[in-house]
Amino acid sequence: MKVATFNVNSLRKRLPIVLQWLERHQPDVLCLQETKVQDSEFPLTALATSGYEITFRGMKAYNGVAILTRTKPEAISYGFDDGGETEDARLLRVVIQGIPIINTYVPQGFEIDSPKYQYKLGWYDRLRKHFETHLSPKEPAIWCGDMNVAPRPIDVHSPEKHLKHVCYHEDARNAYGKTVAWGFEDVFCRLYPDRQQFTFFDYRAPSALAANKGWRIDHILATPPLAQRCQLVDVDLEPRRATDPSDHTVLWAEFST
Repeated sequence: MKVATFNVNSLRKRLPIVLQWLERHQPDVLCLQETKVQDSEFPLTALATSGYEITFRGMKAYNGVAILTRTKPEAISYGFDDGGETEDARLLRVVIQGIPIINTYVPQGFEIDSPKYQYKLGWYDRLRKHFETHLSPKEPAIWCGDMNVAPRPIDVHSPEKHLKHVCYHEDARNAYGKTVAWGFEDVFCRLYPDRQQFTFFDYRAPSALAANKGWRIDHILATPPLAQRCQLVDVDLEPRRATDPSDHTVLWAEFST
């Protein structure tokens, strides 16, 4: 099973990039984040030409998640079900070949002294509890998406300059780490523990891609039974080099099933 994740930063703007990537790489599952389109305007007809089943939930101008799958999902779940805000434009779960696949667009946090940052930390706590309720670390499951956290110093350029950034601050890394510790393993780190490779290159630094000054904040994780079957994982920089690109690029992993 080949699974990919891509924060498109507006799906309608990146449709040519998404369709081309699907055609070239033929993943079994593609998780998208920041689709930035309400459901009534989702480009379903254009994407349907790819032949993929499409599950989505969005809102106008912000957030939005979608999962494209070769086969029809055996089950679909939108958002949290813990009595709080559902956040269904940030959290989407499908079951493919008996494997739950969770797609998340985690809040960025804005600034450390902002209520949005505290919301981000709480979001990770809710997500861990969501996993406890709906999954088992002893059974295959995949969690992927834009986590808005660079977990290790190697995952961000010039880490010493970003200690107070909401995507590298100690509290954010700890919140992410506690959620991962529920029972997931980062498959990129499993296969390449010492490789520095980024998935996000800021628009505000036009030379960021060429200079390799980025962040690894998009991740694919799996529970142990599936993580040990991960054969390949890589970052494809071509979508970031495309005309009118997202500021993120595609991360993909392949599992033997």
